[in-house]
Amino acid sequence: MNKSVKDHIIESLDNLVKDKLNRFKSKLCEGEDKFPKGKVDKYDSAELVDCMISCYGETGAAQKTIQILEAINQRDTAEMLKEKLQHEAAAAPRTGGVVVATGVGAVGREVVANVSPATGAGIETGTRAPTGTGDPLETDIEIGTEATTETAIETLTGVTTKTSIKTGTGATAKTSTEPGTGATTEKSTETRVLAWLARLPPVKAIFKRLYSSKTEDTSKDSVHTTRQDTRETHLKDLLCKLGLENCYTSKISLSTVLEIGKATITDEPIQSLKKLPWRFLKRLMMVNVTSSVSELMGDKDNDAKDSNRINPLDIITALFLCSDSFLQQELMLKMSMCQFAVPLLLPDCSTSQCTLMLWAMRDIVKKFRPHSLMDLNGFVEDSIVSTAIPMISFVRLCDCSLSKSQILNKVLSNPQQYRDFFIHFDMECGDVTRRISNGLVEIGWYLPCGKKTLDIFPEPVAVANLRGDLLSFEKQFSILGLTSSAVFIFFDSITEEEYTFLSSGINMKAQLFLVANCPKETEKNANSPKDLASKFKLNENHILFKNKQINDSNFVKNLRLTMKDIIIKSKHKMTVEGMSAIAYELGISVDEDCTECQNAKKNAAEITSRINDVVRYKEDQLPLQGKLWKELTKIEKEECRLRKAGDQPIEEYKTYLQREKQKLRQEQVGCEISEVMLCFITALSNSNKEERSYFLKWMRMNLDVATRKKLSGLCDEYKERCCKFSENKEKIADLDRQISNSSLGIEHLMREMGQLYEAACSLPSNSASYQQFHLLPSLGAGLLLDGIPLELVDGDTSNIPVKWVTDVLTELDRKVQHNSRVLVVTVIGVQSTGKSTLLNTMFGGQFAVSSGRCTRGAFMLLIRVKEDLREELNCDFILVIDTEGLKSPALAQLEDSYEHDNELATLVVGLSDVTIINIAMENSTEMKDILQIVVHAFLRMDKVGKKPKCYFVHQNVGDVSAHDKNMQDRKMLLAQLNEMTEAAARMEKQDIDRKFTDIMEYDLEKNNWYIPGLWHGNLPMAAVNTGYSEAVYEFKKSLIGVLKSCKDQNPEKITEFLTWMQSLWKAVKYENFIFSFRNSLVAEAYSNVCVAYNEWEWAFQKHMYKWLANTETRISNTKKQSSELDEFLSILKAEASAELTSQEVSTLEKLAKYYERNDGHINLVERYRATFESSIKTLRIEIEDSLATKCTAAIDFQKQRRKVHEINLTHKSILEERVLQLIRDCRERNVIPGELEEEFEKMWEETVKGLNFKGLQKQDIESSVFNMLRKQLERHGGAVMKVLNETKNFIKVGNTQFIVTDEHFHCALHQKYFSEEAYTKSQSVIEQCRQFISDKRGSKTDYHETYTRELLEMIDVKLKEIEKLKTNDKFEVALKLHICGFAAREFQKMHEDFLKANDPLKQLEKSKPQYCSDFVDLYHEKDQCKKKAEKFTQRCLEPAVRDYIFKTIGIDVADEILTGAHSQKYSTRSTFQHSLLKQMLNEKDFRKYVDYISDYEKCVKNWIFNYILELFSKDQILSELEVKRLETITKKIRKAIEEEKKKETSRNENESISVFIENVCSSLNSDIVISTDNLGFQCVKDKENTKEFIGHLEYYVEKMKTSLSSEFSQVCDITKKLNSLPFKPQDVLFKRVFGCGKQCPFCKVPCEAGGKDHTVHHASVHRPQGLGTYRYVTNKKLTETICTSDVFSENTFRNSDTEWKPHPYKDYRRFYPDWNIAPDPSIKASDYWKYVLTTFNNVFAKEYNAKPADAPEEWKNITDEQALASLNELFNIKT
Repeated sequence: MNKSVKDHIIESLDNLVKDKLNRFKSKLCEGEDKFPKGKVDKYDSAELVDCMISCYGETGAAQKTIQILEAINQRDTAEMLKEKLQHEAAAAPRTGGVVVATGVGAVGREVVANVSPATGAGIETGTRAPTGTGDPLETDIEIGTEATTETAIETLTGVTTKTSIKTGTGATAKTSTEPGTGATTEKSTETRVLAWLARLPPVKAIFKRLYSSKTEDTSKDSVHTTRQDTRETHLKDLLCKLGLENCYTSKISLSTVLEIGKATITDEPIQSLKKLPWRFLKRLMMVNVTSSVSELMGDKDNDAKDSNRINPLDIITALFLCSDSFLQQELMLKMSMCQFAVPLLLPDCSTSQCTLMLWAMRDIVKKFRPHSLMDLNGFVEDSIVSTAIPMISFVRLCDCSLSKSQILNKVLSNPQQYRDFFIHFDMECGDVTRRISNGLVEIGWYLPCGKKTLDIFPEPVAVANLRGDLLSFEKQFSILGLTSSAVFIFFDSITEEEYTFLSSGINMKAQLFLVANCPKETEKNANSPKDLASKFKLNENHILFKNKQINDSNFVKNLRLTMKDIIIKSKHKMTVEGMSAIAYELGISVDEDCTECQNAKKNAAEITSRINDVVRYKEDQLPLQGKLWKELTKIEKEECRLRKAGDQPIEEYKTYLQREKQKLRQEQVGCEISEVMLCFITALSNSNKEERSYFLKWMRMNLDVATRKKLSGLCDEYKERCCKFSENKEKIADLDRQISNSSLGIEHLMREMGQLYEAACSLPSNSASYQQFHLLPSLGAGLLLDGIPLELVDGDTSNIPVKWVTDVLTELDRKVQHNSRVLVVTVIGVQSTGKSTLLNTMFGGQFAVSSGRCTRGAFMLLIRVKEDLREELNCDFILVIDTEGLKSPALAQLEDSYEHDNELATLVVGLSDVTIINIAMENSTEMKDILQIVVHAFLRMDKVGKKPKCYFVHQNVGDVSAHDKNMQDRKMLLAQLNEMTEAAARMEKQDIDRKFTDIMEYDLEKNNWYIPGLWHGNLPMAAVNTGYSEAVYEFKKSLIGVLKSCKDQNPEKITEFLTWMQSLWKAVKYENFIFSFRNSLVAEAYSNVCVAYNEWEWAFQKHMYKWLANTETRISNTKKQSSELDEFLSILKAEASAELTSQEVSTLEKLAKYYERNDGHINLVERYRATFESSIKTLRIEIEDSLATKCTAAIDFQKQRRKVHEINLTHKSILEERVLQLIRDCRERNVIPGELEEEFEKMWEETVKGLNFKGLQKQDIESSVFNMLRKQLERHGGAVMKVLNETKNFIKVGNTQFIVTDEHFHCALHQKYFSEEAYTKSQSVIEQCRQFISDKRGSKTDYHETYTRELLEMIDVKLKEIEKLKTNDKFEVALKLHICGFAAREFQKMHEDFLKANDPLKQLEKSKPQYCSDFVDLYHEKDQCKKKAEKFTQRCLEPAVRDYIFKTIGIDVADEILTGAHSQKYSTRSTFQHSLLKQMLNEKDFRKYVDYISDYEKCVKNWIFNYILELFSKDQILSELEVKRLETITKKIRKAIEEEKKKETSRNENESISVFIENVCSSLNSDIVISTDNLGFQCVKDKENTKEFIGHLEYYVEKMKTSLSSEFSQVCDITKKLNSLPFKPQDVLFKRVFGCGKQCPFCKVPCEAGGKDHTVHHASVHRPQGLGTYRYVTNKKLTETICTSDVFSENTFRNSDTEWKPHPYKDYRRFYPDWNIAPDPSIKASDYWKYVLTTFNNVFAKEYNAKPADAPEEWKNITDEQALASLNELFNIKT
């Protein structure tokens, strides 16, 4: 069943969603009184269609429906309805009435013609054209008695068209035409039809109007469709050419444009159209007014050139179509800054629709002063979309030879400065045909500055410019007509049809002005000016003429006058926001009309709509950052600086501050989260990133609106009063407070969020508050990644919320998948010098630059680096830090912010890789004062090894040759910087002979940049200066180049930046900028270099130890005569020197390569490089001296052994001769075997009696020692020599206990205070010297004078350590006499023992059994091969092997500890300290703590020795090392035997066993010392089989190995073995970890500095001074204060160094310049020693003969777990 027209209309309306149906109803009611809106709104679809049909009829209702559907952008529904109606029309039966249908799919208008039924006539006429091709054209007309006429006309080329009118009687009138050659045209057909209709008076008028209008509509529809297809094709083609085809659907984001890549810093010629949009974007983002240039260069072929030219408007339109909402907004802002007109209505060729760019323009804020406010000195500052100002629109009708855009530019430009607001034909590429930008409506503004001589218009005006023919863009023209105060139509001529269009009742509220450009009267359809005035019913002043007699200047003048009159009289002012309602009515979309934007707008409004009073709002809704946060900040800084402690004990005061801080945190926790913050956090938690971004934008804009007016006024008044500083001091201070209190931005909400988080973190992790807020850092990190600046330093409190910032950056590191590296760029400078603008221009940042929104504190912005530049920069992000302007000294003093400026400058300089110092030329005098702060910051960073690059940017420089002309100024600036550096160094107590170039990489040419002023012209109509943009761009390129050089220093990871920030801020709070190991990054870097240095040092030492062992073996094995040994010693010393040089150079190279590394923050310890270099050189000297001494001693010993050996050799030769003679005699006498021993005995006795047994000469060691002592003490003069001369019996000195007497001190007072300590120290020295003497005696060698020299040097070193005890020369001589007396006796015994061991007679008697055995064997002619092999192994090889292992095992033990699994404990002195303290904490043995504190050296030695015992007692580690050494030397022995065996095989004659043995021993000369003295007779029978001997020898060597392995595997006395070793590993380890032995002058904690030649001592952990025996003078209680607190307090100390006068702790370096006592990183840092003091308080008091310390109660609550945690924190141990 066919549906009626009504059914189809109802069906179409039913398919509309609710809001679209409502839009349909609203559109229907527009201008129609027939449809009251109140009633229509209640209609359903059927009722609405009935109403329309009653008004228009069915066909009219259908047409109206289609029209409205297209207007509300429901084109698909409209097309579907057309198709249905056409189908129904084709299928419908012929009924009464008249229906006219024209065109494909056209819907006719039904009319009813009343024909007189009286006629009853039936008419049928038929006319046929000559036969030809084509289908017939028929016209059937039937008129019947029903008084209805139906007419159908279908006209298509070559298609049958029928018109029929039927009558009720069946009469038919037909007209048929078949077109062919010469056939009747369509026009003639129409004429015949109309002529026939003329005979039907009732139908004539209706049909004529209907037919002609429908033909016109059909033509328009056809043209529209064709144009639509063409435009869509143009869009696709253009986007493809520009490479934006994918960006049309997947929009370009702002973050993508802001990424830094190679394209952002290069200017390569554009060789492809696809690079054109990006070049445009790049220039526009740098606010470069030349960004509209779009012609490609380098192509001279005209055709190619035309194809490579694009109209700038097309580029702008394409980019806006392909950009997301936020990039569109940024583009609008930048274009507005350049004074470019911006898109108001953006056309989209793909839909033939346009969009009102309301959202995109919301960020444009303008400040101007209309003449109406001049008397009040007022101004207007608001978002341009919210400002109600009259708008004047300019359009053109058809083609017009007068460029309205060029005329507008002249109208809006001042005579002094022409500006191209609108792109016009005469601009570059302006002549290129527009392809997609027709229909674009641009808008620009003229805003007065309030000066009549400068302002073109007295009041603000918006100027809109429609691109293209207004006839083609009715919607755009309609909205301009409804929203403008006036519309100017430019034309050359107006045809009748155009006049009809303009006068056809277009709904226009604007005044109409016609601009006629030389109308040509000769044209057929042209209208004369007079005709125009009368036709349009316009006054003469509404028509402007431009002809040859009127030049441009006069025409512009007239146009300005007309516009001025319109502006003054206009009452029709409209905001862009207000235009959106009209846009909806006209079917124009609005860019804000999306769900995300509207939801965000609603959420933001919930927060900002509550703002009436900003100050009250902040107090109510943001309570945590107010008074509570400011009080917390004060306490945090007071914890560090301790300025207000007064007479309170420091630790008690610090505990009090901690309690107060906790109370404030509890108050914060007690504050309920405000509704505003709940809404804010909820909105930020939205998973829809787009909606979240919209929300942040709405928030920023709404907050700016809420605070703008008051802030702007306050800031203007502040600047004005600062110019008259002396008159307005109090008012300025008050204004600054008001500005701070009246400021409200997103940063305040983020700050509150940070305080919510920090307060929650003060609670246990399982608390409800913590669980509620623990995810907030993730939101902060997300905002950073979205390009939102994060507040680093709170400018209102001058504090960093460390926990909040730390966790945000930690979360950021997690989000970017760790290991991302950052380079940091910071800008500092005087207030209001364009720092934020500079950064925004360079990096596209969103730092606050609007009026009244000056930066306070410091903000950081994350800029992503593109992949193509990432490798060159070696970083993933650039972190840009914008800072609050530094104040002049006068203002800083007034506002008490000088300290704040110092802190801020030091912090940001310390964080930076590149620091930009912004200098405004008009503030250069002020800047000289500010530079002092900056120089201090650089100097402090140089002290810690941080050397940021530096740029001086001179802004507002007008001269283009400024850089060349200002060389003298730059030199003067450098001279001032050098002077400031010296002054700063003096204040920082550093070397004053320093220049700025010593602390900073500074080049006069490269490090100074001159940048013109930002604005060109007078605000608000000024545009950004092209010179400014170009200079900033060049500076940006240079900056990126410098950042590339930072690649070599290996940019920091985010976590490393975070750690550095924490440490630096701590140093700032403590006002401590001396090198501090509390800085964890510095501590880690220093620890790493210490670990590396210790490895190199041990490798150096080990190599030389091995060399020495090898050399001693060579000396022992040398065959040189005694006379040749001195020369041999010289050779060895030369070899040692060469070897040492090689090792020294190698170690220095390792150090150099280490410092060349890019990781590990090695730059932070650059200043200690010289210390390590010096330590390496010192190590070489020490080893060289030691080697020389030991080689000399070894040569001297060898001389003595040579004497003994020669005697023994003589005796052996005589005995061998006698034995051989005895054998011959016995054989001749046939002596029986039983009598052989008796014969040997007789021979032995007779021979020995005749030998000379004069051995080594005995020396008087005691006298030698005394004489050496006397010689050393000669320098002291008479008193000392008198004591020595009175020493009658030196040998008995030292037998009794050493006693410290009054004579040992300079005065009685010193004796009173230091007697006990002097005694303790002297006993320690005596004990160490006795150990040294004992070790020498245990070596079983002869005494050497170097032993006494070493002993005296050791005593001198120890005496130097205790010279502060004020002992005198008598103490020294008494102590040395005591020690040397003991040494003399021991050395004398040592010498005598050596003589006994080497007595020739005893040596001979010892060999007697061997000689006897050999005699018997020789007599019986026994085969001695096996026996000889066994004896050689047992008596020669085995002792040598044992001696080899004995000498080397000590090195192996030390090496195992230093390089094995347990090496970490000994890697540095700090790690050793940690291990030692941790073990003591676990054992909780009070006596060990006392030993550790009172005698650290002894404690360390005992700890190391016990550690070695414990370690090597487990798992037979020592036996494994011994077996390993045994394997090594046995392998060498076997190799020597094998090589000699091969030689033996190759010989023709067999060599004797003696020769074989001698050759084997010679092969092993460099490894072991083999003595053959006990081997027996050298004479062997000729028939002895050497090969058989070799076989036996190999067997016994293997047996020896097995036997020794078994022996080493057995349990042994490790203590005895370690003490007997010539190389004691415990001594090596002690020297490694003990260091310099210096102790803190207050708490006695040992120094942990690395290297041997460090000049500054430091320790990771200090302790309560009472543990170091300090007590209060008044009450004798142990002192509970910790020196790390005292040195930053106002307290004083006194001791012998201060001559018992009170001296400020802060100035401790006056007396202890070589000590650096850094502050504790937190109040919990010293928990370890607090725990020890409170645990053993009473016992320590008893031990020290004092009263217990008054420790704070909180200390007693510290657990051992907390103590261990603090220990780990201090030593940077990660668990």
